[in-house]
Amino acid sequence: MTLPTPRLETERLRLRPFADADGDALFALNSDAEVLRYWDSPPWTDRASIERFMTGCRRMAEEGSGARVAIERIGDGSFVGWATFNSWNPDFRSASLGYCFTRSAWGHGYATESSRALLGWAFDALDLNRVQSETDTRNVASARVLEKLGFEREGTLREDCIVNGDVSDSWVYGLLRRDWER
Repeated sequence: MTLPTPRLETERLRLRPFADADGDALFALNSDAEVLRYWDSPPWTDRASIERFMTGCRRMAEEGSGARVAIERIGDGSFVGWATFNSWNPDFRSASLGYCFTRSAWGHGYATESSRALLGWAFDALDLNRVQSETDTRNVASARVLEKLGFEREGTLREDCIVNGDVSDSWVYGLLRRDWER
């Protein structure tokens, strides 16, 4: 079952399928060590990562396992990041939310604004009951975004990730449909 990647607009942002033209901006974002400081994988070092990422986007859509969108500002069309719904399980009516933004986009509310739009789409289109998200326990900005969206911290995954020898814990957050609809 395919899952068409959504096209959504908020007051300031456009969420859309990735295009080949996004390659340079995507590489700049995912090769920035500061941006990926709390990520579960190291920064990209080779441009072949772009094609692997794009292939993953297409595969998720074709398999119906999720959707990954590019996020740009409506005003000037600048790429500011990306977000994903993955691990969609129609039987359990659950999925996972993730996002990544350029440093220049930090502190402007783009993560909250785009995630709110994506959550609205997902709860409706995918008939979700639960969305889960995880963040490194040191990433308090991401934790604040999830809490603004109504997610509740449900636990800690101890020593969940080891990236370049750096061991870190992750917080698990959950958002239920009934809490989203309040």
